[in-house]
Amino acid sequence: MKSEIKTALILGIVIVTGLGIMSMIFSSFDEKYESENMASEGNSITKIDKSGFKMAPDLVGIAHYLNTTPEKLSEEIKDKVILYDIWTYSCINCIRTLPYITAWDDKYADQGLLIIGIHSPEFEFEKDPENVKMAIEKYGIDYPVVLDNDMETWKAFDNRYWPRKYIADHEGYIRYDHIGEGGYKETEKIIQQLLDERNTSLEIQMASAAPLVNIDAFEHTMFRTPELYFGYKFAQNRNQLGSEEGFKPGKIVTYLESDKIDLDKFYLTGDWKNYEDSMELVSDTGTIKLLYTAKQVNIVTDNVAELEIFLDGEPIHAKYSGDDITSGNILIVSEPDLYNIISSGNSSSHVMEIQINGKGFQIFTFTFG
Repeated sequence: MKSEIKTALILGIVIVTGLGIMSMIFSSFDEKYESENMASEGNSITKIDKSGFKMAPDLVGIAHYLNTTPEKLSEEIKDKVILYDIWTYSCINCIRTLPYITAWDDKYADQGLLIIGIHSPEFEFEKDPENVKMAIEKYGIDYPVVLDNDMETWKAFDNRYWPRKYIADHEGYIRYDHIGEGGYKETEKIIQQLLDERNTSLEIQMASAAPLVNIDAFEHTMFRTPELYFGYKFAQNRNQLGSEEGFKPGKIVTYLESDKIDLDKFYLTGDWKNYEDSMELVSDTGTIKLLYTAKQVNIVTDNVAELEIFLDGEPIHAKYSGDDITSGNILIVSEPDLYNIISSGNSSSHVMEIQINGKGFQIFTFTFG
């Protein structure tokens, strides 16, 4: 091979090799640029259109502040994800949600979540701050609780239910709304999502707490006796009092033994004063009898009395005894509260009779689960 051809061939090989290397280098730069560009786009704050969301209303008409002060709460609210829990302490449905809410408070309070319990009372005794203090101690509530005694904040939220949870993002927009019990996993995922949005927006570095709170939820029975109200105003348009004497607003009525007993109605004996929200026993003794279907029965009462509980004509058996039955078939009520009388694994129908010893005993409602 002539030396000129050989030199040209070597030069060509060098040029081709050089071009290949340069191509690889530029390709690497392109990939790096594209990768950085994609990462930049991935880390950018996604703009959320909040035009369809309402702003959380101000807390108005608050009678008392527990676990906080107006000034402290005003400061705490700033830049927080806020869970507003509308509840009242003698409501069994509200009580069943509290283990989740207190667990969320323990888990997320340091990550930017503020829980505010809006205590909107159903009965007069629930307006007393001492009674509410007793309840928040009983259920281990450490977050702020405000007493909405005149239901002004309730109305500001346009609410009609116990319990109800609203969650507002750190800018104050209501992003979630849940009525009643249940939906705990969904609710907690919303809390996590809004905390992530807050941290990104405020440029806070904080790891998300992915595992969800794991608590066994109460399982309701499909067919159960509805809530039974003893106040003539609360029971309006509800055919729940089986005694033929009926309601007599503001008066003392002597109720006599009934010859029959219908499902989902209550029957009385003794002298009872009729109030808007309750009945008060004015004789030394009296009885309440009802035929119900449920696996759980609760009673909301006031004043001191001793109650003897009978089921189908016999002293209540241990397998049906509720958490507040003290010994045998006796339930002692001593303060305005909700008491659990019946608790069993399955729903069933029974005739329950309560023999009351205690003039002045006041009953508001039966609730069932």
